[in-house]
Amino acid sequence: MTNQPEVLEVDLGHLRMSALAWGPADGRLAVCLHGFPDSAWSWRSTAELLANNGFRVVAPFTRGYAPTDVPADGEYHIGALAYDAIALHACLEGGNDAVIVGHDWGSFTANALAAYPASPFGAYVAMSVPSVGAMRAKSHKSAKAISMFARQLRRSWYVMFFQLPWLPERVAGRVIPKLWRDWTPAGVDVSEGIADAQAALPTLARKRAALSYYRALARARRPSGRYQELHPYRFDLPRRPILHIQGTQDGAIQVEYADFLPDLLPAGSVVEILEGGHFLQLEQPQQVAMAILRFCDSDVQTEESL
Repeated sequence: MTNQPEVLEVDLGHLRMSALAWGPADGRLAVCLHGFPDSAWSWRSTAELLANNGFRVVAPFTRGYAPTDVPADGEYHIGALAYDAIALHACLEGGNDAVIVGHDWGSFTANALAAYPASPFGAYVAMSVPSVGAMRAKSHKSAKAISMFARQLRRSWYVMFFQLPWLPERVAGRVIPKLWRDWTPAGVDVSEGIADAQAALPTLARKRAALSYYRALARARRPSGRYQELHPYRFDLPRRPILHIQGTQDGAIQVEYADFLPDLLPAGSVVEILEGGHFLQLEQPQQVAMAILRFCDSDVQTEESL
């Protein structure tokens, strides 16, 4: 794939956001949100496949990731991330059929928006991080769930490490490659993904911003005014149908957590398990695109069209 994306500069009013875009300007909007340690570039292959099927794919660099601004308000709660997605939808004049696709931290946002009654999106896709509400609902229900929780704590060591002051942002340049390798099956080339992630976090201030997502997650303080309406939905179960995609060899999140979802997600939801690790949009772009197209009931969802 050789098509270069458009580069958009969008003034959300509260934040200047940069984004990559593929596909026809009048196509059905698909907003694709990246996670950590990552950038908008990780959507390039999946975005082209969706664009070839008529979608207008817009992948922003989320708040704090260059070249999007570091937010002046210093807010990194999930409510703030969801507010940004809604504001982007409005600026792009997305319709009520617009799709939100989130990976990793973007999955937190997609799940929160699927729980928010006033969300403007019409379809929801979460990748690699299941609904926190679903994981909480099952966390103490069986010996298997309790054992999984203990294993997950070990995998999520970096979340606790990032709560430390000062040090994590100064060693993030070494932690980022480690996480990519730990979360990806052996033999997969992760050099491009690592380079893109490092390029989006080139300064100490940018690294501190990315780690602040984790710090906000772990702290009880409520976000400031404009984000307060969205904040209560951050860990709720989705109220609208959602597609969840999980990799069999995801080194960040145990694939078994996806087993909990069918009993807890609303009617019409779909769980897809794909061969691969954490960064499925890079490892398995065709399978990811096909799953999204099927879920969105696209008119051109055949393998041949990809």
